[in-house]
Amino acid sequence: MSPPCCRFLSQYTHHHLIAFLLTFFSYVLLHASRKTFSNVKVSISAQWTPLPLNGSSPAFSPKQTWEGNKLFENTEGATLFLGVLDTIFLFSYAVGLYVSGVIGDRFNLRYVLSFGLCGSALVEFLFGTLTEWIHFYNVPFYCVLWVLNGLLQSSVWPCVVAVMGNWFGKSGRGFVFGLWSACASVGNILGAFLASSVLKYGYEYAFLVTSAVQFAGGVIVFFGLLTAPKEVGLSISLESPQERDSDSHQPLISDDEDEQEGMLQDNSYSIQQPDQDLGPEEPPAAIGFLKAFCLPGVLPYSLAYACLKLVNYSFFFWLPFYLSNNFGWKEEQADRLSVWYDVGGIVGGTVQGLVSDILGKRAPVLAVSLLLAMGSLVGYSHSPDDQVINGVLLAVTGFFIGGPSNMISSAISADLGRQEALRGSQEALATVTGIVDGTGSVGAAGGQYLVSLIESKLGWMCVFYFFIVMVSVCLRSSVCLRSSACLPLRLPALPLACPSACVPLPLPALICLCPLPHLG
Repeated sequence: MSPPCCRFLSQYTHHHLIAFLLTFFSYVLLHASRKTFSNVKVSISAQWTPLPLNGSSPAFSPKQTWEGNKLFENTEGATLFLGVLDTIFLFSYAVGLYVSGVIGDRFNLRYVLSFGLCGSALVEFLFGTLTEWIHFYNVPFYCVLWVLNGLLQSSVWPCVVAVMGNWFGKSGRGFVFGLWSACASVGNILGAFLASSVLKYGYEYAFLVTSAVQFAGGVIVFFGLLTAPKEVGLSISLESPQERDSDSHQPLISDDEDEQEGMLQDNSYSIQQPDQDLGPEEPPAAIGFLKAFCLPGVLPYSLAYACLKLVNYSFFFWLPFYLSNNFGWKEEQADRLSVWYDVGGIVGGTVQGLVSDILGKRAPVLAVSLLLAMGSLVGYSHSPDDQVINGVLLAVTGFFIGGPSNMISSAISADLGRQEALRGSQEALATVTGIVDGTGSVGAAGGQYLVSLIESKLGWMCVFYFFIVMVSVCLRSSVCLRSSACLPLRLPALPLACPSACVPLPLPALICLCPLPHLG
């Protein structure tokens, strides 16, 4: 009898590996280019203010550029505008996610994904490279470009999660998605190293390198990605429709015992075989946005993710800036040190996903990790002026914040998009993913302006107190989701025929969507 790990790996073909790698590196390249903006904020702020005020080296730009093209009178104004750009990006990104998920379920995922990657690369080239080469500095132009960038980038995440959900079934999804969701953190690390290595030539070259690589990745995805097994004559045999309806939603986001575990072991995950004698199949119809929003668990997890993504993206956008300004470290040193937060997130997402597979449940793992995340935030807020200690504390904080964030945005989103209430309509993965990540981005967008405002008025310590409050709210939602009273998985499926925005829901469903005070 072969070992369990060998049986697990033997269930996949080289097509699975290609789909895994292409979607993984698609988001790696997207996040690398996104990280570039946060890594060069100090340089951009210096470029946008007069030389006598910013105290930076004239090597950033010719002297005449400082005198003729300054955008702001002081660095405080430039820093505040950088926070505004973060907020603009995230709000447009959130709006785009709601729309992109629906589009991804209705059009070829490969086309939508390639368009988002290549279009975003062109916008970032215009924003960071071309405007600097021609010495064109204009606040409204920057805002318009960043709105467009957020809309284009929003098409990527729902599509890559949907492709992964098509290729990888529920068995082992926590580990596979936990490993795969490290793509964002790997992209952050890649972006930090690319930006720091060319920053000495000017921040415009950091944008040039990352946008060029991202555009090339979009071209590769267009010609090489297979979005589903059926495109090569394969079918997923691990989940018959009946099994998927009865199992995919229940054990992974609830503490209820898995009563059917033994019945499913014989079909745990068999290698995909070509469809034979099945005849032509009609593609399943995609469900609407409101119907997906009404699915059990979608709203509670979306709201929880809004609080958690606020904290996670605040580290993403502001960590290099915080390290450079709070400790006085050089920008290149701050960029490289910030990657330890992403290293912790990579390990955390993989380990916690594996543990959730072993337990057969996601919520308990989330609750424990979020509780420890609060302690890690307290510890990091008191980090001394020592790069080694700071890096260790960053890795620990990333483990307990980045891990749950990766799990909600990938594995749990896939679980929610393959649940019982969908019945015959299975084209909901991209839509559900867009709802969860879009709601999270709304919270993250508002948080970026609040971070800059709190820091300017009260200091960085109060920013960390704000983070702890947000994690505690997410923890409360996670604890509520563990209760069967809050997420009644044994009840009949919600009706999907919602005629209007006023959706008639059964009373138990209303209880499901409204956290009760005594459950916290």
